[in-house]
Amino acid sequence: MSDIPALLERFRRGPELLATALTGLSGEEEDFVSAPGKWTIRQILAHVADAELVGAHRLRQVIAEDNPLLIAFDQDAWTRNLDYARRQPTHSLETFRRIRIENHQLLRDVPAAAWDRTGNHSENGPMTLRRLLEGYTSHAESHARQIQHIRDAYKSRAAS
Repeated sequence: MSDIPALLERFRRGPELLATALTGLSGEEEDFVSAPGKWTIRQILAHVADAELVGAHRLRQVIAEDNPLLIAFDQDAWTRNLDYARRQPTHSLETFRRIRIENHQLLRDVPAAAWDRTGNHSENGPMTLRRLLEGYTSHAESHARQIQHIRDAYKSRAAS
C-alpha cells in the first residue's frame, strides 16, 4: 500500500508545526543567535518561505515537464542578499502557509504515475516527485525542531 496519503498529510501539517513552535515567541527570541554562524528564528522563517517558493516551482516542473533541470540555490547567499535579518516572521510564516496550501492541493490530485516522474537536480541528480515531497515534508519538520532548540537555548541563557 502506498504511503503517499500519510506523507501528504505530514506535508500539509508543516505550517501547523511551525506555528506551534512559534507560540508565544518574543521579539528578542526572533533575533537570538544560538551559536556563531547560526541563523535566527527570523532568518529560518524567511528561508522556509523562500524554499517553499522554490519547491513550488520544482514540483510543477516535475509534474509538467519531461526530466526538467532543477537548479540548486545558495541558501546562505539568499539569507544575506535577500535581507532575511529584516523579514517579518509573521509574514514569512503566512507566505509559507499560503504556498504550502497551494502545493498540497496540487499534489493531492496528481495521478499515481506522477510520483515516479523525475527531474534532474543540479547537485543531487535525479529526483522523483515522491522524493521531492519527502524532502519538503522533512524540511518544515526539521526547521520546526530547530526553532524549538533555539527557543530552548534562549530560555537557558535568560535563566542563567
